[in-house]
Amino acid sequence: MSVELDSPSVGTSELTSDPIRVLLVDDHPLVRSAIRDLIDAESDLAVVAEAGNVTEAIRRIGFDEPDVVLLDLNLPDGSGIDVCNRAQAVSPTTRVIILTGFADEAALAAARKAGASGFILKRVNGSDLLNRVRRVAHGGTAFDDAPEDDLAGYSDDRLLARLTARERAILELIAEGKTNREIADELYLAEKTVKNYVSNLLMKMDMRHRAGAAAHLVRIQSAYRRQYPPSEWRRSRRR
Repeated sequence: MSVELDSPSVGTSELTSDPIRVLLVDDHPLVRSAIRDLIDAESDLAVVAEAGNVTEAIRRIGFDEPDVVLLDLNLPDGSGIDVCNRAQAVSPTTRVIILTGFADEAALAAARKAGASGFILKRVNGSDLLNRVRRVAHGGTAFDDAPEDDLAGYSDDRLLARLTARERAILELIAEGKTNREIADELYLAEKTVKNYVSNLLMKMDMRHRAGAAAHLVRIQSAYRRQYPPSEWRRSRRR
């Protein structure tokens, strides 16, 4: 099993005395209980709240402002992507890891676009999951078995590697031809916030115009696109 990680390993000894505050979101109480038991056994991690649907998850994120949200992809009143899209609006410092029982490229792409810091299959063992929570809490990312499709190339390209996950998501939407207002509506951000993100990503990429940045992204995506994805990933049918 391959795991994409973009920051140095974080050991328990390197953590601060304040525990990492975790919100668990899953509509199955038994799943939440199992993960809570794992976390409760760790001195540097603490479950601050639980939720079983999108509505309650957004409310708890705004109220508790957790460091990390462990979020099921499928919820009764929506999806984990819906929660991820709105998480930064209610708690800008909160980072999101999406958990899913199946591998799906479309879901992975949507998670990245929504600003998720991780996308992990539920087959992960307990110790690996805890280590990924720590990594994400300290600014890293953890994308499990990511296919090398049009999402690849960011880390290898010197310009795209400078961008944060949110800046990459916005650049992808720019490449789709969306305006700042349309991007703001899709990501649940203020239009002024989107403008700031666009200015920052252009500066990081040393580009004067958004069209040039979008063209660069498309070139990199085309260069890295694989004809055949890993067989374990379910490729969505494109119409």
